[in-house]
Order: sequence, then C-alpha cells, then structure tokens
Amino acid sequence: MNTKTQKSDVGSMSASRAHQEYSRILTAAVINMQFRQLLLTNPGKAIETGYGGEVFYLAREEKKRVAAIRATTLADFASQLNQVLSQSAVALAAD
Repeated sequence: MNTKTQKSDVGSMSASRAHQEYSRILTAAVINMQFRQLLLTNPGKAIETGYGGEVFYLAREEKKRVAAIRATTLADFASQLNQVLSQSAVALAAD
C-alpha cells in the first residue's frame, strides 16, 4: 500500500473528525448560554468540561489552539475556530 496515500487518508479523517467536533462545540454554545459564556471566557475549560454529559474529542494540539482563542462574541469565536480548522488542515496536508 502507498504510504503517502495512507497518510493522506488518515489526515483527511482527522480533519473531518475535528470539523465534526468543532460543529458540536458551536452547537452546544448556540443552544446553551452558560456553555457559550464559558466557551468565550475560558475555551480550554469549556472543552474539558463538555456539555450535557457530552465529551468533545480533540487532539491535544487542537485543544491548545482552541484554548488560545480570545473572543467576545460567538460569531468571533466561530470565525477564529474556522481559522484553527484551516491551520489544522494545512498542517495535516504537510505531513
């Protein structure tokens, strides 16, 4: 089997999984004001705590990137999260 193809497939799955988790995080923030406020004030804690018994599955590096986001509105947070996702996809493609 071609190793380069195999790495690309794994990278695509990881990017897809991260996208799915980011969508779950934003959905929780939209439907719950308390989670949204925690996400805006302390995104690292929000991700670690989860929401409604749900756990967010992000790689360690992704958690660090999300925890570094500083936003005052959910729209700004989502915009920055999109940048994090783009950076993750570029990093995976480079591997």
